[in-house]
Amino acid sequence: MAGGGQNAVRERTDPVSRVLRALLIALSLLFLTVILLVPVASVLGYAFSKGVDVYLRALGQHDTFAAIRLTLLTAAIVVPVNTIFGVAAAWAIAKFDFRGKQILITLIDLPFSVSPVIAGLVFVLLFGAQGWFGPWLRDNDIQVVFALPGIVLATLLVTFPYVARELIPIMQLQGREAEEAAVSLGAGGWITFFRVTLPSIRWGLLYGVILCNARAMGEFGAVAVVSGHIRGLTNTMPLQAQVLYDEYDLVGAFAVASLLMLLALFTLIAKTIVEAYGARRRRVALPRQAA
Repeated sequence: MAGGGQNAVRERTDPVSRVLRALLIALSLLFLTVILLVPVASVLGYAFSKGVDVYLRALGQHDTFAAIRLTLLTAAIVVPVNTIFGVAAAWAIAKFDFRGKQILITLIDLPFSVSPVIAGLVFVLLFGAQGWFGPWLRDNDIQVVFALPGIVLATLLVTFPYVARELIPIMQLQGREAEEAAVSLGAGGWITFFRVTLPSIRWGLLYGVILCNARAMGEFGAVAVVSGHIRGLTNTMPLQAQVLYDEYDLVGAFAVASLLMLLALFTLIAKTIVEAYGARRRRVALPRQAA
């Protein structure tokens, strides 16, 4: 044991190891600076290049405000739906054995491997004017594509794996013993879920919800296909930023981009807090379980 401790001390004090560690840290910081910090600084620089008043006026324009409202509305619809689906799918996969289980897992992973543009095109082929259900929708005065329903459906498709994929490994690691014990004591399905399952997955669930919300607000490809780019009606924040940039309204475009970046920053902070708190809870729980 003493020899092992001496070897560890020798490795920590080895000049070559210190130089190598410092070099790796420097390369990592340089990479992050070039890839992350410089673009962020450029966005903020352009957004505030003409002053705070111009920045606020750019965000207050009718079309931009409508894009912000549509983005938040879409996220408010998509995140709860995907949360319910993710919990149900993860519970079914982790707690039960059934035919088609592997197929369900594959379908959950499908949006990760399919381009968002293809995902949006699917809904155009289904609900567009020349799509499979297009004539029936037109006859009943229902509009899906180039309207809010299409945007919600496209965003649902590209974001539904996040909650499920976060919960599946957590539930599989926990096993079925706690739920089986609760059922054997007379607890019903809902009581078992809310009293046994949910408390043990709440941090993973919150983490998945945060990731789902971030993707829902920042989705571009699928929404671009189904939205029709109608200003003031179907443009979300990413689409509005592109429209303003194409019109050489750099302040307006980067103002919207900075707002998206601010939302992403809040998401990152929330994610970090959840991870840290969850890790602390696990460290506290381990000694109790060992005892």
